Amino acid sequence: MLAENGSDIPEIVRRAISERSTVVVAAGGDGTVNAVASVVLGSHAALGVLPLGTLNHFAKDLGIPMDLEEAVETVINGSTIHVDVGKVNESIFLNNSSLGLYPAIVRHREDIQKKGHGKWWAFAVATVQVLRRYQRLYVRWKIEGKPEVSEETPFVFIGNNQYEVCGLRIGKRDCVDAGKLWVYRAPQASRSSLLRLAIDAFRGKFDTRELATFATDTLSIRTQKNHVHVATDGEVQTMRGTLNYSILPKGLSVIVPQTRVSKPG
Repeated sequence: MLAENGSDIPEIVRRAISERSTVVVAAGGDGTVNAVASVVLGSHAALGVLPLGTLNHFAKDLGIPMDLEEAVETVINGSTIHVDVGKVNESIFLNNSSLGLYPAIVRHREDIQKKGHGKWWAFAVATVQVLRRYQRLYVRWKIEGKPEVSEETPFVFIGNNQYEVCGLRIGKRDCVDAGKLWVYRAPQASRSSLLRLAIDAFRGKFDTRELATFATDTLSIRTQKNHVHVATDGEVQTMRGTLNYSILPKGLSVIVPQTRVSKPG
């Protein structure tokens, strides 16, 4: 069964699971993998991944080959591990979720792409334009057992486990089963310091004082707006009210290369 568009994916996956398929394969990018995983989660089936998207963050963090033939071989002869899944309200994320700058950039990039421009060009233009009219996000966040914190920040980034924040491995994870959400903010950042922050991170000269981080099992976030744009694994949706984040430890079965079994992530 093949999906003609993204809206077909959940029903096809549900049908495959009802027919007792033991493996359901997602062929696409992180958004497609997320859509398949959201239905596979909690079932008897394992998720196989053929990384056919642009970035393929989830597959790379799991060591799944980018070569299609090798990825198919992994699905057939690989081993099953159990990885954590992040959740915000009723939506899951395998990589990360964010508020603020990134969802704004994605939405603007999509508008530019509709005019016929390529994805990377559209992303670059959208980034410059969004930063030009940069607005800070006022948030109130709370973790269980501690007082609520109010702050302004250009973004809130919630990772499913810990992300590297500097050097050549920036944006990668060494572990996907530690059972923690990692929350990143930059409450003191201005437009110019955001740019410097990004440059320093890529150069490996990152000043951790610029970035505020903590790990948690659960997190609730409120903003001043009735609705907020939230990115989950690169896809943006509108959510209303309080954003309740949690993590499902080792909640998803995924097929990975044999060589990764001893060190998932």
